[in-house]
Amino acid sequence: MSESIQRARATTASYSITIRIHAGTDPAVIGALAMKVADGGGITTALDIVDSQPDRLVIDLTCSASDADHASEIVESVETLEGVRVHKVSDRVFLLHLGGKISVESKVQIRNRQDLAMAYTPGVGRVSQALFEHPEDVPRLTIKGNSVAVVTDGSAVLGLGNIGPQAALPVMEGKAALFKRFADIDAWPICLDTTDVDEIVRTVELIAPGFGGINLEDIAAPRCFEVEAKLRERLSIPVFHDDQHGTAIVVLAALTNALRCVDKQLAAAKIVVSGGGAAGSAIVQLLLAAGAVDVTVSDRHGLLNREDADLTPAWAELAAKTNPRGLSGSLRDGLQGADVFIGVSAPRILQPEWIDEMAEKRIVFALANPDPEVDIYEATQRATVVASGRSDYPNQINNVLAFPGVFRGLLDARASDVTTEMLIKAAEAIASVVTDEQLNPNYIIPSVFQRDMSKTVAKAIVDCVPKAPSSKSSATSAVADEDAVHDAADAAADATRA
Repeated sequence: MSESIQRARATTASYSITIRIHAGTDPAVIGALAMKVADGGGITTALDIVDSQPDRLVIDLTCSASDADHASEIVESVETLEGVRVHKVSDRVFLLHLGGKISVESKVQIRNRQDLAMAYTPGVGRVSQALFEHPEDVPRLTIKGNSVAVVTDGSAVLGLGNIGPQAALPVMEGKAALFKRFADIDAWPICLDTTDVDEIVRTVELIAPGFGGINLEDIAAPRCFEVEAKLRERLSIPVFHDDQHGTAIVVLAALTNALRCVDKQLAAAKIVVSGGGAAGSAIVQLLLAAGAVDVTVSDRHGLLNREDADLTPAWAELAAKTNPRGLSGSLRDGLQGADVFIGVSAPRILQPEWIDEMAEKRIVFALANPDPEVDIYEATQRATVVASGRSDYPNQINNVLAFPGVFRGLLDARASDVTTEMLIKAAEAIASVVTDEQLNPNYIIPSVFQRDMSKTVAKAIVDCVPKAPSSKSSATSAVADEDAVHDAADAAADATRA
Protein backbone atom coordinates (compact mmCIF):
# COMPACT_ATOMS: atom_id res chain seq x y z
CA MET A 1 0.00 0.00 0.00
CA SER A 2 1.46 3.39 -1.02
CA GLU A 3 2.32 5.99 1.60
CA SER A 4 -0.18 8.47 0.12
CA ILE A 5 -3.02 5.95 0.47
CA GLN A 6 -2.01 5.15 4.04
CA ARG A 7 -1.98 8.85 4.94
CA ALA A 8 -5.31 9.44 3.21
CA ARG A 9 -6.82 6.72 5.42
CA ALA A 10 -5.71 8.68 8.48
CA THR A 11 -6.97 12.11 7.42
CA THR A 12 -9.42 13.85 9.71
CA ALA A 13 -11.44 17.05 9.92
CA SER A 14 -9.45 17.74 13.11
CA TYR A 15 -6.65 18.85 10.78
CA SER A 16 -8.64 20.73 8.17
CA ILE A 17 -7.05 23.72 6.45
CA THR A 18 -8.09 26.25 3.84
CA ILE A 19 -5.30 27.47 1.56
CA ARG A 20 -5.93 30.85 -0.13
CA ILE A 21 -4.15 30.61 -3.49
CA HIS A 22 -3.34 33.18 -6.18
CA ALA A 23 -2.88 31.50 -9.56
CA GLY A 24 -2.97 32.17 -13.28
CA THR A 25 -6.11 31.70 -15.34
CA ASP A 26 -5.10 28.38 -16.90
CA PRO A 27 -8.18 26.07 -16.42
CA ALA A 28 -5.86 23.15 -15.70
CA VAL A 29 -4.77 24.69 -12.39
CA ILE A 30 -7.88 23.43 -10.58
CA GLY A 31 -7.19 19.80 -11.45
CA ALA A 32 -3.49 20.23 -10.72
CA LEU A 33 -4.22 21.51 -7.21
CA ALA A 34 -6.54 18.59 -6.42
CA MET A 35 -3.93 16.17 -7.77
CA LYS A 36 -1.19 17.67 -5.58
CA VAL A 37 -3.33 17.19 -2.47
CA ALA A 38 -4.16 13.60 -3.44
CA ASP A 39 -0.52 12.76 -4.23
CA GLY A 40 0.42 14.05 -0.77
CA GLY A 41 -2.13 11.82 0.97
CA GLY A 42 -4.63 14.58 1.73
CA ILE A 43 -8.31 14.74 0.83
CA THR A 44 -9.77 17.78 -0.92
CA THR A 45 -13.14 18.71 0.63
CA ALA A 46 -13.79 21.99 -1.20
CA LEU A 47 -12.22 23.94 -4.07
CA ASP A 48 -13.77 27.37 -4.67
CA ILE A 49 -12.89 30.24 -6.98
CA VAL A 50 -13.57 33.26 -4.78
CA ASP A 51 -12.41 35.93 -7.24
CA SER A 52 -11.63 36.06 -10.94
CA GLN A 53 -9.64 38.72 -12.80
CA PRO A 54 -8.31 38.77 -16.35
CA ASP A 55 -4.86 37.63 -15.24
CA ARG A 56 -5.51 35.95 -11.89
CA LEU A 57 -7.72 33.51 -10.02
CA VAL A 58 -8.15 33.58 -6.25
CA ILE A 59 -8.85 30.03 -5.08
CA ASP A 60 -9.74 28.61 -1.66
CA LEU A 61 -8.54 25.02 -1.44
CA THR A 62 -9.89 23.20 1.63
CA CYS A 63 -8.45 19.82 2.52
CA SER A 64 -8.03 17.38 5.40
CA ALA A 65 -4.69 16.06 6.64
CA SER A 66 -3.64 13.46 9.17
CA ASP A 67 -1.75 15.83 11.49
CA ALA A 68 -0.15 19.28 11.59
CA ASP A 69 3.09 18.17 9.90
CA HIS A 70 1.10 16.52 7.11
CA ALA A 71 -0.88 19.75 6.59
CA SER A 72 2.39 21.70 6.24
CA GLU A 73 3.67 19.17 3.71
CA ILE A 74 0.51 19.60 1.61
CA VAL A 75 0.96 23.38 1.60
CA GLU A 76 4.60 23.05 0.55
CA SER A 77 3.62 20.64 -2.22
CA VAL A 78 0.97 23.03 -3.56
CA GLU A 79 3.54 25.84 -3.65
CA THR A 80 5.71 23.84 -6.06
CA LEU A 81 3.12 24.21 -8.84
CA GLU A 82 4.22 26.70 -11.49
CA GLY A 83 2.26 29.94 -11.37
CA VAL A 84 0.74 29.18 -7.97
CA ARG A 85 1.33 31.36 -4.91
CA VAL A 86 0.00 30.55 -1.44
CA HIS A 87 -1.38 33.78 -0.02
CA LYS A 88 -2.36 32.46 3.43
CA VAL A 89 -3.32 29.27 5.26
CA SER A 90 -6.21 29.10 7.72
CA ASP A 91 -6.62 26.31 10.25
CA ARG A 92 -10.37 25.70 10.23
CA VAL A 93 -10.39 24.18 13.73
CA PHE A 94 -8.89 27.33 15.23
CA LEU A 95 -11.21 29.53 13.18
CA LEU A 96 -14.18 27.62 14.63
CA HIS A 97 -12.95 28.39 18.16
CA LEU A 98 -12.48 32.15 17.73
CA GLY A 99 -14.40 33.86 20.52
CA GLY A 100 -15.44 30.52 22.02
CA LYS A 101 -18.15 28.09 20.91
CA ILE A 102 -21.04 28.94 23.23
CA SER A 103 -22.92 32.02 24.42
CA VAL A 104 -25.83 33.03 26.66
CA GLU A 105 -29.07 34.11 25.04
CA SER A 106 -32.22 35.41 26.68
CA LYS A 107 -35.39 33.34 26.24
CA VAL A 108 -37.56 36.40 26.81
CA GLN A 109 -37.63 39.73 25.02
CA ILE A 110 -37.15 42.92 27.05
CA ARG A 111 -38.58 45.56 24.75
CA ASN A 112 -40.07 48.11 27.14
CA ARG A 113 -40.58 49.04 30.78
CA GLN A 114 -43.41 46.54 31.19
CA ASP A 115 -41.20 43.65 30.07
CA LEU A 116 -38.43 44.91 32.34
CA ALA A 117 -40.78 45.07 35.32
CA MET A 118 -41.82 41.42 34.79
CA ALA A 119 -38.44 39.93 33.92
CA TYR A 120 -36.60 41.85 36.62
CA THR A 121 -37.59 44.08 39.50
CA PRO A 122 -40.20 44.42 40.89
CA GLY A 123 -41.97 41.42 39.27
CA VAL A 124 -39.15 38.96 39.83
CA GLY A 125 -39.42 39.57 43.57
CA ARG A 126 -42.82 37.84 43.61
CA VAL A 127 -41.26 34.74 42.05
CA SER A 128 -38.35 34.75 44.49
CA GLN A 129 -40.74 35.01 47.44
CA ALA A 130 -42.83 32.12 46.09
CA LEU A 131 -39.70 29.97 45.67
CA PHE A 132 -38.58 30.80 49.20
CA GLU A 133 -41.90 29.42 50.42
CA HIS A 134 -41.95 26.49 47.96
CA PRO A 135 -38.35 25.53 47.01
CA GLU A 136 -39.62 22.40 45.23
CA ASP A 137 -40.73 24.71 42.41
CA VAL A 138 -37.23 26.09 41.70
CA PRO A 139 -36.57 23.67 38.80
CA ARG A 140 -39.83 24.71 37.13
CA LEU A 141 -39.48 28.48 37.39
CA THR A 142 -35.72 28.86 36.91
CA ILE A 143 -32.98 27.61 34.64
CA LYS A 144 -32.04 25.01 37.28
CA GLY A 145 -34.50 22.55 35.77
CA ASN A 146 -32.60 22.50 32.49
CA SER A 147 -29.01 23.22 33.50
CA VAL A 148 -25.90 21.09 34.02
CA ALA A 149 -22.48 22.10 35.34
CA VAL A 150 -19.64 20.55 33.35
CA VAL A 151 -16.88 20.43 35.97
CA THR A 152 -13.18 19.72 35.42
CA ASP A 153 -9.82 20.37 37.04
CA GLY A 154 -8.03 19.93 33.71
CA SER A 155 -5.98 17.00 34.96
CA ALA A 156 -6.91 14.37 32.35
CA VAL A 157 -8.06 16.20 29.23
CA LEU A 158 -8.68 13.95 26.22
CA GLY A 159 -5.33 12.34 25.40
CA LEU A 160 -3.40 15.44 26.47
CA GLY A 161 -3.11 14.69 30.18
CA ASN A 162 -2.78 17.32 32.91
CA ILE A 163 -2.94 20.55 30.88
CA GLY A 164 -4.78 22.62 33.48
CA PRO A 165 -8.17 24.33 33.70
CA GLN A 166 -7.60 27.12 31.15
CA ALA A 167 -6.44 24.78 28.39
CA ALA A 168 -9.36 22.49 29.26
CA LEU A 169 -11.91 25.25 28.65
CA PRO A 170 -12.36 24.62 24.88
CA VAL A 171 -13.16 20.98 25.63
CA MET A 172 -15.73 21.91 28.26
CA GLU A 173 -17.24 24.46 25.85
CA GLY A 174 -17.53 21.69 23.30
CA LYS A 175 -19.26 19.50 25.85
CA ALA A 176 -21.73 22.29 26.60
CA ALA A 177 -22.40 22.73 22.88
CA LEU A 178 -23.16 19.00 22.57
CA PHE A 179 -25.58 19.14 25.50
CA LYS A 180 -27.46 21.93 23.72
CA ARG A 181 -27.36 20.38 20.26
CA PHE A 182 -28.45 16.87 21.19
CA ALA A 183 -30.72 17.40 24.23
CA ASP A 184 -31.50 21.14 24.40
CA ILE A 185 -29.83 21.32 27.82
CA ASP A 186 -28.08 24.49 28.98
CA ALA A 187 -24.64 23.42 30.19
CA TRP A 188 -21.97 25.61 31.76
CA PRO A 189 -18.18 25.01 31.68
CA ILE A 190 -16.78 25.12 35.22
CA CYS A 191 -12.97 24.88 35.14
CA LEU A 192 -11.49 24.74 38.64
CA ASP A 193 -7.94 25.85 39.43
CA THR A 194 -7.32 23.11 41.96
CA THR A 195 -6.69 19.38 42.02
CA ASP A 196 -7.45 19.03 45.72
CA VAL A 197 -10.36 16.64 46.22
CA ASP A 198 -11.89 18.53 49.14
CA GLU A 199 -11.62 21.88 47.36
CA ILE A 200 -13.28 20.48 44.23
CA VAL A 201 -16.06 18.87 46.23
CA ARG A 202 -16.71 21.95 48.34
CA THR A 203 -16.71 24.27 45.32
CA VAL A 204 -19.21 22.12 43.45
CA GLU A 205 -21.29 21.81 46.60
CA LEU A 206 -21.45 25.60 46.87
CA ILE A 207 -22.54 26.20 43.27
CA ALA A 208 -24.95 23.25 43.11
CA PRO A 209 -28.11 25.29 43.92
CA GLY A 210 -27.98 26.77 40.42
CA PHE A 211 -27.87 23.43 38.59
CA GLY A 212 -30.08 20.42 38.01
CA GLY A 213 -27.14 18.05 37.55
CA ILE A 214 -23.34 17.78 37.70
CA ASN A 215 -21.28 16.30 34.85
CA LEU A 216 -17.71 15.56 35.99
CA GLU A 217 -15.26 15.63 33.11
CA ASP A 218 -11.56 14.97 32.50
CA ILE A 219 -10.54 14.55 36.15
CA ALA A 220 -7.68 12.12 36.60
CA ALA A 221 -8.04 8.77 38.34
CA PRO A 222 -8.11 7.85 41.17
CA ARG A 223 -9.09 11.38 42.29
CA CYS A 224 -12.21 11.30 40.10
CA PHE A 225 -13.61 8.31 42.03
CA GLU A 226 -13.31 10.11 45.36
CA VAL A 227 -14.76 13.36 44.00
CA GLU A 228 -17.75 11.57 42.53
CA ALA A 229 -18.41 9.50 45.67
CA LYS A 230 -18.32 12.52 47.98
CA LEU A 231 -20.53 14.63 45.73
CA ARG A 232 -23.11 11.85 45.47
CA GLU A 233 -23.22 11.71 49.27
CA ARG A 234 -23.65 15.46 49.71
CA LEU A 235 -25.84 16.59 46.81
CA SER A 236 -29.52 16.02 46.11
CA ILE A 237 -29.01 16.32 42.35
CA PRO A 238 -27.52 13.65 40.06
CA VAL A 239 -23.74 13.45 39.65
CA PHE A 240 -22.47 11.73 36.51
CA HIS A 241 -18.83 11.19 35.52
CA ASP A 242 -18.98 10.91 31.74
CA ASP A 243 -15.46 9.53 31.33
CA GLN A 244 -16.61 6.58 33.42
CA HIS A 245 -20.32 6.05 33.02
CA GLY A 246 -20.90 7.58 29.59
CA THR A 247 -18.15 5.44 28.12
CA ALA A 248 -19.42 2.34 29.91
CA ILE A 249 -22.97 2.84 28.61
CA VAL A 250 -21.92 3.12 24.98
CA VAL A 251 -19.45 0.22 25.24
CA LEU A 252 -22.17 -2.03 26.70
CA ALA A 253 -24.59 -0.96 23.94
CA ALA A 254 -22.04 -1.63 21.20
CA LEU A 255 -20.96 -4.95 22.74
CA THR A 256 -24.60 -6.06 23.02
CA ASN A 257 -25.01 -5.66 19.28
CA ALA A 258 -21.56 -6.99 18.41
CA LEU A 259 -22.38 -10.20 20.29
CA ARG A 260 -25.64 -10.38 18.32
CA CYS A 261 -23.55 -10.26 15.15
CA VAL A 262 -21.38 -13.23 16.18
CA ASP A 263 -24.18 -15.14 17.91
CA LYS A 264 -22.54 -15.16 21.36
CA GLN A 265 -23.93 -14.41 24.82
CA LEU A 266 -22.51 -11.86 27.26
CA ALA A 267 -22.53 -14.35 30.13
CA ALA A 268 -20.43 -16.84 28.16
CA ALA A 269 -17.98 -14.39 26.55
CA LYS A 270 -14.35 -14.16 27.64
CA ILE A 271 -13.62 -10.43 27.79
CA VAL A 272 -10.27 -8.67 28.18
CA VAL A 273 -10.30 -4.96 29.11
CA SER A 274 -7.05 -3.05 28.59
CA GLY A 275 -6.88 -0.11 30.96
CA GLY A 276 -7.72 -0.03 34.65
CA GLY A 277 -8.35 3.71 34.94
CA ALA A 278 -11.63 5.59 35.19
CA ALA A 279 -13.12 4.36 31.92
CA GLY A 280 -11.86 0.79 32.26
CA SER A 281 -13.11 0.45 35.83
CA ALA A 282 -16.57 1.73 34.92
CA ILE A 283 -16.79 -0.52 31.87
CA VAL A 284 -15.90 -3.56 33.97
CA GLN A 285 -18.42 -2.67 36.69
CA LEU A 286 -21.23 -2.20 34.16
CA LEU A 287 -20.39 -5.36 32.20
CA LEU A 288 -20.51 -7.39 35.41
CA ALA A 289 -23.79 -5.76 36.45
CA ALA A 290 -25.24 -6.56 33.01
CA GLY A 291 -24.39 -10.25 33.31
CA ALA A 292 -20.79 -10.71 32.16
CA VAL A 293 -18.87 -13.34 34.13
CA ASP A 294 -15.39 -13.81 32.63
CA VAL A 295 -13.77 -10.36 32.54
CA THR A 296 -10.01 -9.87 32.90
CA VAL A 297 -8.28 -6.50 33.18
CA SER A 298 -4.82 -5.67 31.84
CA ASP A 299 -2.87 -2.59 32.83
CA ARG A 300 0.78 -1.49 33.04
CA HIS A 301 1.21 -4.16 35.72
CA GLY A 302 0.00 -6.86 33.30
CA LEU A 303 -3.09 -8.96 33.95
CA LEU A 304 -4.65 -7.99 37.27
CA ASN A 305 -4.83 -11.00 39.56
CA ARG A 306 -6.27 -10.98 43.08
CA GLU A 307 -3.27 -13.02 44.30
CA ASP A 308 -0.83 -10.20 43.46
CA ALA A 309 0.32 -8.37 46.57
CA ASP A 310 1.72 -5.22 44.91
CA LEU A 311 -1.46 -3.81 43.35
CA THR A 312 -2.66 -0.28 44.00
CA PRO A 313 -5.92 -0.05 45.97
CA ALA A 314 -7.88 0.70 42.78
CA TRP A 315 -6.32 -2.22 40.93
CA ALA A 316 -6.82 -4.53 43.90
CA GLU A 317 -10.51 -3.65 43.93
CA LEU A 318 -10.76 -4.45 40.21
CA ALA A 319 -8.80 -7.67 40.59
CA ALA A 320 -11.12 -8.85 43.37
CA LYS A 321 -14.10 -8.69 41.00
CA THR A 322 -12.46 -10.01 37.82
CA ASN A 323 -10.18 -12.67 36.33
CA PRO A 324 -12.13 -15.69 37.59
CA ARG A 325 -9.70 -18.09 35.85
CA GLY A 326 -6.73 -16.64 37.73
CA LEU A 327 -4.77 -15.66 34.62
CA SER A 328 -1.40 -13.96 34.94
CA GLY A 329 1.16 -12.52 32.56
CA SER A 330 0.85 -10.00 29.75
CA LEU A 331 -2.01 -8.66 27.66
CA ARG A 332 -1.12 -11.20 24.99
CA ASP A 333 -1.48 -14.01 27.53
CA GLY A 334 -4.94 -12.78 28.46
CA LEU A 335 -6.04 -12.69 24.81
CA GLN A 336 -5.47 -16.39 24.25
CA GLY A 337 -8.91 -17.72 23.30
CA ALA A 338 -10.68 -14.48 24.30
CA ASP A 339 -13.89 -13.47 22.54
CA VAL A 340 -13.66 -9.72 23.16
CA PHE A 341 -10.92 -7.11 23.49
CA ILE A 342 -11.90 -3.68 24.85
CA GLY A 343 -9.12 -1.10 24.90
CA VAL A 344 -9.30 2.16 26.87
CA SER A 345 -5.59 2.53 27.42
CA ALA A 346 -2.79 3.59 25.08
CA PRO A 347 -1.83 3.61 21.38
CA ARG A 348 -0.35 0.57 19.65
CA ILE A 349 -0.18 -1.74 22.65
CA LEU A 350 -2.02 -4.53 20.77
CA GLN A 351 -0.04 -6.18 17.99
CA PRO A 352 -2.30 -7.12 15.06
CA GLU A 353 -1.10 -10.73 15.04
CA TRP A 354 -2.26 -11.21 18.65
CA ILE A 355 -5.83 -10.89 17.41
CA ASP A 356 -5.29 -14.16 15.49
CA GLU A 357 -4.81 -15.91 18.84
CA MET A 358 -8.28 -14.96 20.08
CA ALA A 359 -11.36 -17.16 19.69
CA GLU A 360 -13.22 -17.46 16.40
CA LYS A 361 -15.66 -14.63 15.58
CA ARG A 362 -13.67 -12.21 17.71
CA ILE A 363 -14.60 -8.66 18.65
CA VAL A 364 -12.08 -5.82 18.98
CA PHE A 365 -12.94 -2.41 20.47
CA ALA A 366 -9.80 -0.20 20.25
CA LEU A 367 -11.01 3.03 21.86
CA ALA A 368 -7.87 5.00 22.74
CA ASN A 369 -8.11 8.44 21.13
CA PRO A 370 -6.86 9.79 18.84
CA ASP A 371 -4.54 6.81 18.26
CA PRO A 372 -6.15 3.43 19.02
CA GLU A 373 -4.54 0.40 20.63
CA VAL A 374 -4.18 -1.29 17.22
CA ASP A 375 -4.25 -0.13 13.62
CA ILE A 376 -7.95 -0.28 12.76
CA TYR A 377 -7.38 -1.40 9.19
CA GLU A 378 -5.19 -4.29 10.42
CA ALA A 379 -7.80 -5.21 13.03
CA THR A 380 -10.58 -5.39 10.43
CA GLN A 381 -8.56 -8.00 8.55
CA ARG A 382 -8.47 -10.24 11.62
CA ALA A 383 -11.61 -9.66 13.69
CA THR A 384 -15.29 -10.10 12.84
CA VAL A 385 -16.39 -6.87 14.51
CA VAL A 386 -14.16 -3.84 15.08
CA ALA A 387 -15.01 -0.53 16.76
CA SER A 388 -12.98 2.53 17.66
CA GLY A 389 -13.39 5.98 19.13
CA ARG A 390 -12.71 7.66 15.79
CA SER A 391 -15.29 9.20 13.50
CA ASP A 392 -13.46 8.19 10.31
CA TYR A 393 -14.15 4.45 10.74
CA PRO A 394 -17.41 2.51 11.13
CA ASN A 395 -18.70 1.74 14.63
CA GLN A 396 -17.59 4.85 16.50
CA ILE A 397 -17.96 4.41 20.27
CA ASN A 398 -18.94 7.97 21.12
CA ASN A 399 -20.17 9.21 24.51
CA VAL A 400 -22.45 11.69 22.72
CA LEU A 401 -24.78 8.74 22.21
CA ALA A 402 -25.30 8.59 25.97
CA PHE A 403 -24.76 11.67 28.10
CA PRO A 404 -27.22 14.12 26.45
CA GLY A 405 -30.10 11.64 26.70
CA VAL A 406 -29.08 10.50 30.17
CA PHE A 407 -29.16 14.06 31.53
CA ARG A 408 -32.34 14.86 29.60
CA GLY A 409 -34.00 11.98 31.40
CA LEU A 410 -32.49 12.87 34.78
CA LEU A 411 -33.67 16.46 34.52
CA ASP A 412 -37.12 15.59 33.20
CA ALA A 413 -37.67 13.06 35.99
CA ARG A 414 -36.22 15.38 38.66
CA ALA A 415 -33.94 12.51 39.64
CA SER A 416 -31.70 12.91 42.66
CA ASP A 417 -29.05 10.34 41.71
CA VAL A 418 -27.76 8.02 38.99
CA THR A 419 -28.26 4.28 39.46
CA THR A 420 -26.71 1.23 37.83
CA GLU A 421 -30.15 0.28 36.55
CA MET A 422 -30.28 3.60 34.67
CA LEU A 423 -26.92 2.93 33.04
CA ILE A 424 -27.97 -0.53 31.87
CA LYS A 425 -31.33 0.70 30.60
CA ALA A 426 -29.60 3.53 28.71
CA ALA A 427 -27.28 1.00 27.04
CA GLU A 428 -30.24 -1.20 26.12
CA ALA A 429 -32.02 1.81 24.63
CA ILE A 430 -29.03 2.74 22.46
CA ALA A 431 -28.57 -0.86 21.30
CA SER A 432 -32.26 -1.19 20.45
CA VAL A 433 -32.09 1.63 17.91
CA VAL A 434 -30.19 -0.71 15.58
CA THR A 435 -32.81 -3.03 14.10
CA ASP A 436 -32.25 -6.65 13.08
CA GLU A 437 -32.39 -5.55 9.44
CA GLN A 438 -29.74 -2.88 9.98
CA LEU A 439 -27.39 -4.92 12.17
CA ASN A 440 -24.11 -6.03 10.58
CA PRO A 441 -20.42 -6.01 11.62
CA ASN A 442 -20.01 -2.48 10.21
CA TYR A 443 -23.12 -1.12 11.94
CA ILE A 444 -23.45 -2.16 15.57
CA ILE A 445 -24.06 1.30 17.02
CA PRO A 446 -26.27 4.13 15.77
CA SER A 447 -24.96 7.47 14.58
CA VAL A 448 -24.88 10.32 17.07
CA PHE A 449 -27.08 12.14 14.56
CA GLN A 450 -29.73 9.42 14.64
CA ARG A 451 -33.09 11.14 14.97
CA ASP A 452 -34.61 11.03 18.46
CA MET A 453 -31.54 9.27 19.88
CA SER A 454 -31.50 11.43 23.01
CA LYS A 455 -35.26 11.07 23.47
CA THR A 456 -34.94 7.28 23.37
CA VAL A 457 -32.24 7.30 26.06
CA ALA A 458 -34.11 9.92 28.11
CA LYS A 459 -37.26 7.79 28.19
CA ALA A 460 -35.26 4.81 29.44
CA ILE A 461 -33.90 6.96 32.29
CA VAL A 462 -37.30 8.43 33.18
CA ASP A 463 -38.82 4.95 33.32
CA CYS A 464 -36.28 4.03 36.02
CA VAL A 465 -37.28 6.86 38.35
CA PRO A 466 -40.11 6.01 40.78
CA LYS A 467 -43.12 8.24 40.24
CA ALA A 468 -43.92 10.47 43.20
CA PRO A 469 -47.46 9.89 44.55
CA SER A 470 -49.87 12.59 43.48
CA SER A 471 -51.01 14.91 46.24
CA LYS A 472 -53.50 17.74 46.45
CA SER A 473 -51.28 19.46 48.98
CA SER A 474 -49.07 20.84 46.21
CA ALA A 475 -52.00 23.04 45.15
CA THR A 476 -51.17 25.30 48.07
CA SER A 477 -48.15 26.48 46.07
CA ALA A 478 -48.93 29.43 43.83
CA VAL A 479 -46.57 27.90 41.28
CA ALA A 480 -47.25 24.21 41.84
CA ASP A 481 -48.56 23.63 38.34
CA GLU A 482 -49.25 25.54 35.16
CA ASP A 483 -52.99 25.70 35.83
CA ALA A 484 -52.34 27.49 39.11
CA VAL A 485 -50.07 29.99 37.36
CA HIS A 486 -52.67 30.70 34.69
CA ASP A 487 -55.47 30.93 37.27
CA ALA A 488 -53.46 33.50 39.23
CA ALA A 489 -52.82 35.49 36.07
CA ASP A 490 -56.53 35.48 35.14
CA ALA A 491 -57.52 36.61 38.63
CA ALA A 492 -55.04 39.48 38.49
CA ALA A 493 -56.40 40.55 35.11
CA ASP A 494 -59.98 40.48 36.42
CA ALA A 495 -58.99 42.60 39.40
CA THR A 496 -57.34 45.14 37.13
CA ARG A 497 -60.43 45.43 34.92
CA ALA A 498 -62.69 45.85 37.99
